[in-house]
Amino acid sequence: MRTMSAGILLYREGPGGIEVFLGKMGGPFWTRHPRAWSIPKGEHTAQEPPLDAALREFAEEIGTSAPTVEYTLLGVFRQNPHKALTVYSGMGDEQVRFITSNTFELEWPRRSGVIRSYPELETACWFPLDEGREQVVAGQMAALDTLSRLVQDL
Repeated sequence: MRTMSAGILLYREGPGGIEVFLGKMGGPFWTRHPRAWSIPKGEHTAQEPPLDAALREFAEEIGTSAPTVEYTLLGVFRQNPHKALTVYSGMGDEQVRFITSNTFELEWPRRSGVIRSYPELETACWFPLDEGREQVVAGQMAALDTLSRLVQDL
C-alpha cells in the first residue's frame, strides 16, 4: 500500500527572481545530509482531502498557518516506490517565516534504549528557485521543476 503525503510549496518574487520556501528536516538522519531540505509536508489518510492535510502539516511544521491564498495543484510526485506526495503551490510573501516545528521521538543511537525528541523541521527559509533545487531532497526536484514552468507561464 502506498503512503500518501501532501505539502505546500510557497513561492514569491524575490530580488533575483522566484524564491521557494523550504524546511530543513530534523533528526539524526539529516544532520550531515547535503540535500536535507523539503517542502513542508506530511502523511494523510485516504479520507482526508490532500489540501486539508497539506495546510495542517504546514501549520504543524512551520508553527503558523499557511497564507490564505489560492492554492494550485502542482501534481502528485513519487518520492519512492511506496510514497506519493501531492503538492500544492501558492504565493507567499515576506510575512511567511519559520516559528517552531512539532517533534517526533526516535530511539537514537539505534538499539541504545535512549529515546530522544527531534523537531520535524529544524528551520525553514526562502531560497532562490535554482538554489532550492540543489538543496531539496531528490524526490521533490520534480515539484520545483513543475513550479518553475508554471510561474514562467504567468
